[in-house]
Amino acid sequence: MGASILLVQTVLYFVVLGGIFRVRHRLGTGVFICTLGVLHFIETYLAVVVLIQLPFGLTSPGSAALFSGKLAMLLLLYIREDAETVRQPIYGLFLGNMLTVALVWMLHFYTPAALGVKPDLWLLDNLGVLMIWGTVLLFVDALGLVLLYERLGRVMGGRIALTAATALLIVLSFDQVMFYAVLRLMTGAPISALFGGGLAKIACGLVNGGLIGIYLRWFDTSEAPAAGQPIGDLFDRLTYRGRYERLLARTAIDHLTGVFARRQFEEIAQATISKALAEGRSISLEMVDIDHFKRVNDEFGHLKGDEVLRHVGRILRNSVRGNDMVFRYGGEEFVILCEGMTHEAAIAHAHRVKLAIPSELDVACGMPTTISIGVATAPADGEHLLQILECADSRLYAAKRAGRNSVASGLRVEPTPQAA
Repeated sequence: MGASILLVQTVLYFVVLGGIFRVRHRLGTGVFICTLGVLHFIETYLAVVVLIQLPFGLTSPGSAALFSGKLAMLLLLYIREDAETVRQPIYGLFLGNMLTVALVWMLHFYTPAALGVKPDLWLLDNLGVLMIWGTVLLFVDALGLVLLYERLGRVMGGRIALTAATALLIVLSFDQVMFYAVLRLMTGAPISALFGGGLAKIACGLVNGGLIGIYLRWFDTSEAPAAGQPIGDLFDRLTYRGRYERLLARTAIDHLTGVFARRQFEEIAQATISKALAEGRSISLEMVDIDHFKRVNDEFGHLKGDEVLRHVGRILRNSVRGNDMVFRYGGEEFVILCEGMTHEAAIAHAHRVKLAIPSELDVACGMPTTISIGVATAPADGEHLLQILECADSRLYAAKRAGRNSVASGLRVEPTPQAA
């Protein structure tokens, strides 16, 4: 009965969290991360107060399915996003756990006047210690999981389910030993919980590995998985945000819009494209143009035109992923370079950007503003910058000819019902 409960929990956890993850670009990644955070607390609670009976006289902490599922979701987040994104929920959990411990610790100095006795904080005290220790372990686990997934992916020839299951098995075994040591110290958990918990986590990890393979094969094929990339790229990804900010500080930025200047595009775009293609990943380029911008300057003045450019630059910066780059190409034209993004995913992203511009700018600038976008993707539309740029530019003008406020790609041109 206990094993059946763990299996059902594992599948239910993955199906629900995987469903939220699948629509993260519509709901926002924050919804997915917040859900993980809520489950993190109950996971620690179950580790302290619930034991599940397994065959052969073994027992498992009630958190096995939840913890295994959380690691599986972090691995999925890495595969579809990057290591920088994986670190965000871990940092958030750690800071939240530290605050929880501090708030509970303050209650030790409070005795309700009406009752005359101090509250029993044993459970909360133990939970706090375990939550902090668990989050420290989670950071180590996540780093080890990504390293193993990268290394094993090369050895196993890109078999995603097998790679994910093996990486989860190794990391969950390590985590069980380290977490049990503190759990026994805090709660006196029996030795059977060490072996039972390890067995349960490994079994759940194998199931989650298979579910990851099914999810990526049948339900989310929008981007190429990260497996099989050189191991050194992991550290390149882990430090991307810091490098990006240093690049902003020392290189040419368009001061009006806050995005990279054209000079930066000319310096790094070809190298970025070549690197992506060498790793077997697609890379998409979106060329964005503000519709009827000359009319804005003529009718409202250049100051209003600058205000529109500033707002468009801000919206574009906020619309991209952590490793995407936005450039001001010239005048009212912008270029978005999206590594690891397929043509279909780039089209979907371009439509989201197109819809965001009028909804935000009508309020900010007090005037209707729309954009047109041309989308091109390497290697299908070329392997060199000039080829891809010319393709995106020609599709941008196709979008203009279709009535503006449109997205044009290799598949179709999609104007809105009311062109600006």
